[in-house]
Amino acid sequence: MSNTTHFNRRARLLHWTMAGMILAMLFIGVAMVTSLVHYDALVALHRPLGIGILILAGLRLVNRWRHPPPELPADLPGWQRQAAHASHILLYGLMLGLPLIGWAMLSAAGYPIGLAGSVVLPLILPRDPTVYAWLRPLHTVLAYAFFGLILAHLGAALLHGLIRRDGVFSSMTRARPSRVH
Repeated sequence: MSNTTHFNRRARLLHWTMAGMILAMLFIGVAMVTSLVHYDALVALHRPLGIGILILAGLRLVNRWRHPPPELPADLPGWQRQAAHASHILLYGLMLGLPLIGWAMLSAAGYPIGLAGSVVLPLILPRDPTVYAWLRPLHTVLAYAFFGLILAHLGAALLHGLIRRDGVFSSMTRARPSRVH
């Protein structure tokens, strides 16, 4: 944690960019399993979007390490501090883990991950139908858990922004207020 009251500009940009990407990814994932007509187009979006999320999550971790987040309010109950800390660990774990599991799952199935044009990622696991059969439901269950965690994160953000009004929400939504001279 740090002395600042706001996340730095890079953290805010990465947060909101990834929020849009992750929500799009979750809805594309749900649509993929329910649509036969648009499946190929949705998969073509889902794969590179997942790799983009993986890369940005890595950048977020580096930024968070170099620029620690603001302190939580001093009057926040201990259990809420612990919940906030645990939820951020889980969010980062899923932002990194879900794309890696997806990549591993597709590797085990022998499916290449095309990003743009002729750029294709290497397989990270050998082809193995048993591993694929294990990773596919794991990817799905973790995606639903991620969605639930995002809803909890959104609920906590709204609690801080609308009810507590303690600066936690505004620390991620706008730049530091200018000082009055």
